[in-house]
Amino acid sequence: MEPLIHYSALKGRRVAITGIGAITPLGKTADETFVSMKNAVSGITYLESIDTTEVAVKIGAEVKQYNGEDYFTKKETNQTDRFTQFALIAADEALRDQGDMPYDADRIGCIVGSGVGGIITLTAETEKMLQKGSRAVSPRFIPMMISNMAAGELAIRYGYKGTNYVTTTACASATHAIGEAFRQIAYGHIDACLTGGTEAPITPVAIAGFHNMRALSREEDPALASLPFDQRRSGFVIGEGAVMLFLEAYDLAKKRGANILGEVLGYGATCDAYHMTSPDPDGIGAAKAMALAMAEAGVTAAEVGYINAHGTGTPLNDKFETLAIKRALGEEDARRVLISSTKGVSGHLLGAAGGIEALACIYAMKEGVIPPTAGLTEPDPECDLNYVPLTAIEKDVSVSLTNSLGFGGHNATLCLGKGE
Repeated sequence: MEPLIHYSALKGRRVAITGIGAITPLGKTADETFVSMKNAVSGITYLESIDTTEVAVKIGAEVKQYNGEDYFTKKETNQTDRFTQFALIAADEALRDQGDMPYDADRIGCIVGSGVGGIITLTAETEKMLQKGSRAVSPRFIPMMISNMAAGELAIRYGYKGTNYVTTTACASATHAIGEAFRQIAYGHIDACLTGGTEAPITPVAIAGFHNMRALSREEDPALASLPFDQRRSGFVIGEGAVMLFLEAYDLAKKRGANILGEVLGYGATCDAYHMTSPDPDGIGAAKAMALAMAEAGVTAAEVGYINAHGTGTPLNDKFETLAIKRALGEEDARRVLISSTKGVSGHLLGAAGGIEALACIYAMKEGVIPPTAGLTEPDPECDLNYVPLTAIEKDVSVSLTNSLGFGGHNATLCLGKGE
């Protein structure tokens, strides 16, 4: 199978990654998250944040022992949904060591991905109305619930007045957000951007919806619940959290002496236009997203050292993504490249998945360690690439891809570089 070829996109400014912050099921900082990831320490457990008496699935990937009042005042906690709180916490870490930045407020943006926004607030206020009537609904209901409030609250907190919006493309949301932030900087619309993804979807109604469409893992043992590329896989594990990146024009970051953690080299976005929930069986849309990202980056398939796969652990996604990688890179390079799905330990953060998976690539290149696909002991014969089973591999990598595939046929790929 020959790799797809695309004309290279116009080249804009280089874009550096100079900050990263996280609060995830694997840790409450970016460093903690990657330590768990590379050591295959799972964040998947029995759910504690909700009453699971009436729900069929009792396993998820939660932010452990989370209390909003550890980070915010009681008033702030009561007036922001959990998904917005996560974004604020991750952003604070990403910006903590930035020092003085020479940018006008009008030249710094906030672009954030979230698939379902304030679903916790939505369900809580709906229950209040059903039980107590319409006057019981909080006047803060709408601004707490709407997905764009994560970006809005970040801008208010830091005074950033540039491009500001939220991408909502299901599980591709954060990858689209980072890609759009990259483009905004590359083509001079802004000089810097706070970007990433945030999600807090763990509610009985969300679990019921995913379970009834047979998307969630039906495994009762947390250790066996998320098995990407394994023939025993039965679905994904719902997760929550946020990862935020700070991106800057590379030359401006160098000039101010910023700590450059990596570089966004390219971005590809396509649509399968095939089915509401199933990827295209031919893998052509996902393959084109990868090919476009490599083309914009100006790299060949032979230069890609690591791919963080979408790898949800659903029966259809994993085999179709395998085919897409072969189409995008060609058979020889697809079999050479190291690939892993970190959802084996993190669960699926839905709209924030692209954020935590970009983190995986950034740290893998920075530390020279490829995180493994946890739990992969019985590979599916149709998933026949090197998915780094069980144990991390030490490998110096300069170019990575990260894939996100969302309901609706949304495909997004980032090409990331070591930043040298």
